[in-house]
Amino acid sequence: MYNSEKIKNLVSFITVNNGIADKIKLSLKVQNEFNLIRDRSVFYCDDFAIRFCKTKSKCFSNTVLSLSTLQKYDNVPFIVCAVTSDKNYMLLANATFLRKISHSSQDLRIDNIKGSFNGSDIMSDFEGISNEPQNFEFLFTSHENYSFNENLERLVAATNNIQPTKEKFLPDEKQISCILNSVERAKKFLTSNEYKILNDDLCERVNSVASEIVIAAFIDNVNLRGRIIEYLITSADDLRCTLIDALRTNKPLPEIYTSDDLGDYERKFEYFDTETDIKTKILFLSSNPKGYNIDKLLSFLATEKSVYLIYVIAIDEHKNISTRLCSMYNNQILNGTRIIKHWAGRNSRGVTQYDGSALESVIFDFDNSINISKARELIKNFLNA
Repeated sequence: MYNSEKIKNLVSFITVNNGIADKIKLSLKVQNEFNLIRDRSVFYCDDFAIRFCKTKSKCFSNTVLSLSTLQKYDNVPFIVCAVTSDKNYMLLANATFLRKISHSSQDLRIDNIKGSFNGSDIMSDFEGISNEPQNFEFLFTSHENYSFNENLERLVAATNNIQPTKEKFLPDEKQISCILNSVERAKKFLTSNEYKILNDDLCERVNSVASEIVIAAFIDNVNLRGRIIEYLITSADDLRCTLIDALRTNKPLPEIYTSDDLGDYERKFEYFDTETDIKTKILFLSSNPKGYNIDKLLSFLATEKSVYLIYVIAIDEHKNISTRLCSMYNNQILNGTRIIKHWAGRNSRGVTQYDGSALESVIFDFDNSINISKARELIKNFLNA
């Protein structure tokens, strides 16, 4: 969870101390001001962790921290403060924003976390968004979409030059035509009786576990929260009952496995095969949820009846639940979809991410229209990636 006020105060305090030119003095000042605990070179509290580095400029190659130490703090904003002679620069250095691991990383594997990262390994921008304090909230809510293990896989591949095992989906002419026609298919589905059937089905599933969804909405871990709500809505009775009991009685939650499928809920009709991705939006928290894997999406849309949908579940501070079933091509969703290329690694078109405000807009001011030319332009961008 991102504490906007606390981090805003931190940034202001460090900025006021521009020119201090001494990382030890600055770290002590920050520690005292924010009552931080020291863990060797890291200072931390419940809301953030910070590492101070003495450098000559904003761009620096000093060793910052070991990857194993970063893992301990990767669930909160991890800030690196570069202390120069005239200014203190701040970068977010959670695992999502590392290009690779530099030092002592020859033995780095998924099951062997080794090595450290340098200042030069921290991304200066994330998909066109500058890595600087004014963007920290957006950056951290983007980082929250990915577990440390997911980022570890990426870093292992990037550090050790491991060849990717998955290949980019390369459709033939017939499949490309089918993918492009998915825009018109989506429009037809939204005005069909099947849309009403699917929407009613999902609404009924949500209503049957509404109390448990509200409980799950207050789980801090974004990935776990989303998975639990998805499972409550879509899983078989035995797992759903176990989850319901755990949430109601505050027992340990059962192990929740992340599916590698495109959508969370599949339903087939005579003329349409639907995949629906369930997205939870907690209206009183900042979030920019992950979207879909582009190669998996294209592979699905290359089939003749395919329709890909997004089911938004919004929970407000009064525990009210609102829902909306919409197409990935809906104007509001389309305008709030961005491509995240770096995270997916090589030989892949990447993944997408939704702007949290776009999900809110489909709940409160829904525009069900689809701009065919804009939607096709998005698909062509995917195909050419």
